[in-house]
Amino acid sequence: MQPQLPIQVDAETGVWTTDGLPMLYVPRHFFVNNHVAVEQALGRDAYAQILYQAGHQSAWYWCDKEAATHGLAGMAVFRHYLNRLSQRGWGLFDFLEVDAARASAQVRLRHSSMVLGRPGETGRLCYMFSGWFAGAMDWVSDQAGNPLRAQSTESQCQCEDPTHTHCVFTVNARSASGVT
Repeated sequence: MQPQLPIQVDAETGVWTTDGLPMLYVPRHFFVNNHVAVEQALGRDAYAQILYQAGHQSAWYWCDKEAATHGLAGMAVFRHYLNRLSQRGWGLFDFLEVDAARASAQVRLRHSSMVLGRPGETGRLCYMFSGWFAGAMDWVSDQAGNPLRAQSTESQCQCEDPTHTHCVFTVNARSASGVT
């Protein structure tokens, strides 16, 4: 994959933008080290909940802005989202399966930045991405007038088992009580 991101740098402010959205460019080790420090300070469960909500909100916002910028609609926006995440160094994302009408999907992540940035670690390291996929699916549902709300979990991490070659995120519709 050759990333062909349109990156503009404002000569006056130094602000980087892609598709009109301000961007930050940091080394992977910087991001991962900060992620691990916050996880240790807050505890994994508390941090995971914070990341889920923030990621959900951010993904929904991104999908809305990118749809307008590129004239995309529906699942084309979610696919564009996975492509852009892949181009930005988070890992290589694609759908194993997807059903927008049911607000469900399985997203595969190969070469996760969280896995690569924490060699020797075990367990589910990529949970920070979960809210992103629920947010993107909720945007798709909103645009289609679908009342279903999505939830997403990291159902498999490459670091859980040496036989796993990738991570998997499962997106499902949740009930009004928040439970499927």
